[in-house]
Amino acid sequence: MIVPRPEPMVLGFLMLPGFPMSCLTSAIEPLRVANEIAGRRVFDWRLLSLDGAPVASSARVSVAADAAATDGPVPGMLFVLSGADPTPDAASAVLRRLSRHGVTVGAISGGIFPLARAGVLRGKRVSVHWCYRTAFAAEFPDVLCSDELIERDGACLTASGAAAGFDLMLHLVRDHLGAAIATETACWFQHPQVRGPGARQQVPAAQTDALEATMPEPVRDAIAILQAHLDDPIQIAEVAARLRLSQRQLERRFKSVTGQSPSSYYRLLRMRAARQLVRFSARSIPDIAHEVGCSSPSHLSRLYRSVFGRTPQDERRTPPSFMAAAEAEGPIRS
Repeated sequence: MIVPRPEPMVLGFLMLPGFPMSCLTSAIEPLRVANEIAGRRVFDWRLLSLDGAPVASSARVSVAADAAATDGPVPGMLFVLSGADPTPDAASAVLRRLSRHGVTVGAISGGIFPLARAGVLRGKRVSVHWCYRTAFAAEFPDVLCSDELIERDGACLTASGAAAGFDLMLHLVRDHLGAAIATETACWFQHPQVRGPGARQQVPAAQTDALEATMPEPVRDAIAILQAHLDDPIQIAEVAARLRLSQRQLERRFKSVTGQSPSSYYRLLRMRAARQLVRFSARSIPDIAHEVGCSSPSHLSRLYRSVFGRTPQDERRTPPSFMAAAEAEGPIRS
């Protein structure tokens, strides 16, 4: 008796205007290669748009859709691809309907914004790219932000960026085809380490070529304390006391690692958070000033200009694409 092969697992990718194309290709390519290694079509995918028309990505390349999100069979799993731009009402309606019908919904990078705006992430733990974290947490206080690369909370899957989306697809390959094929798929792309649960995002240290996670312990711990006090300014002397160091010891260690004083680094952290709110939220400039511990909007503007060479108002007049936001934080000045 011939046993029919199971139908392929169908994943839908809902592309919204300005979506990062790297997230789409990083998700589809490992599925394609896994099919090739397995010798059969285990995974299939449908590219969806709100109206079935092509969608322009953040790279200004238009991608053709297979169908409108409301047409044809409902995929068993749907991933939203988007930047942090305002979400069309039609997208929110589609996402709420699919979630009610038991579709496993997820997002890669900025796709968490439309999901949260549709109300399907309340109380859930989601992976938030570090370049969006401040703005996302401010807009959605009822969603639990995670620094991990991948999060699965019930029927919700989220990945913090394109590379994390690649890892997420490798997990699906492993679940359906086994670890050997998942590893071989990863090695096709010279991606030999499949990052699993608990792997955390790497965050660049401000104005250095290092990562925060690789800093020596006292400096890393000091940065964590400063990061926790963006809206509630803390004195450097208090940070040093918490670490059982003298202020001079802390300043010397900070300078040797970052080339900056702790107070200068603190200013950069606060302005990096302010930039996220300016770029990716609708918060007013006075509210943003309060969020990052500035005494007034003019105080914020002075600090912002000293770091980025432009005021928050100037920044808002030229909203960035996803790729510009995900790069190192622009021209930073000491």
